[in-house]
Parts: sequence; structure tokens; C-alpha cells
Amino acid sequence: MNTVRGLVAFGAVTLALILQVTLFPHLAWAGVVPNLCLLVVVGSALVRGTQFAMLLGFGAGVLLDLAPPADHIAGRWALALVLVGYVAGRMRPDVRPTASTVVATVAACSFVGTSVFAISGLVLRDTSAGVGELLGVIGIAVVWDVLLTPLVLPLVTALFHRLEPDRAYAR
Repeated sequence: MNTVRGLVAFGAVTLALILQVTLFPHLAWAGVVPNLCLLVVVGSALVRGTQFAMLLGFGAGVLLDLAPPADHIAGRWALALVLVGYVAGRMRPDVRPTASTVVATVAACSFVGTSVFAISGLVLRDTSAGVGELLGVIGIAVVWDVLLTPLVLPLVTALFHRLEPDRAYAR
């Protein structure tokens, strides 16, 4: 990862995090907000591949774990977003993905990321919610992330294409 690409990726994750913890709590649906950091990781994976997305997912997850009002054990979002980077990077085709492929990738990654976060909370006894409540949260999170995909993913993928257009969609 060159320095410029790293700084731009950090800026994209930071902007997503700021919007996620300041603006979107006012629009929360049953207390669940869209995960913009997850969308940035998925967008980077679709353009740059698994390795870059996993690294970005770890950084975004750590920031998300430490950002106020974090009320959980640190590392849960880092683990979840590393796995999201892996899954999204593996789903990346060698050609430009279609809109339906991107939406399916976001839905799968949102499900995986939110589920890993919820399951890690159950395993670590870091949540008082039951399995039924967590399934509801996972469903709402997937809907939120899919609804924001047409607004966020084109911007994120265009940003990463601009950084190194000759390597985009090449393995």
C-alpha cells in the first residue's frame, strides 16, 4: 500500500466513522444505524482485493471499536471487518461487477460482519440481548446497508479507482 492510497483510505474510513457516530444516530431504526465503515471496506475490496480490504477492515474496526459511544469489548468490530474484507475480496470478479453483484456482496458482507459482531458479544458475554433480539438487529443492519449501497459504494469505488486505475479489477 503506498502512502497516498493509505492516507486516502484512512480519510474515507474516518469520514464514514464521523458520519456513522454523529449523523446517523438521529436516523436510527430501532437503535440500529447503517455501517458506513463496512461499506467503505466492501468498496475497497471490490476494487483493490482481499489483502487491502482486510488491512483497511482491521483499521476501520479498531477505530469503530474505540469511537464513542463504544460500549463493547474492543476488537469485536476489528474482527468483523477483517472478515468482511476477506469475504468481499473473495467475491470480487475479474471484471467490473454488476449492480446486482454489488448489492448481493454488500448484503452478504453486512450479514457476516454484523453476525460476527453479535456472536462475539454472546461468546464474550458482552451483551445482554438475546438471540432473537440480535437476529432482529442483524436484519435491520442488512436492510440499512443495502439501502445506502447506491449512495455510498459508487463514491468509494470511484475513489479507489482514481488512486490506481491500471490495477483495478486485475488480480
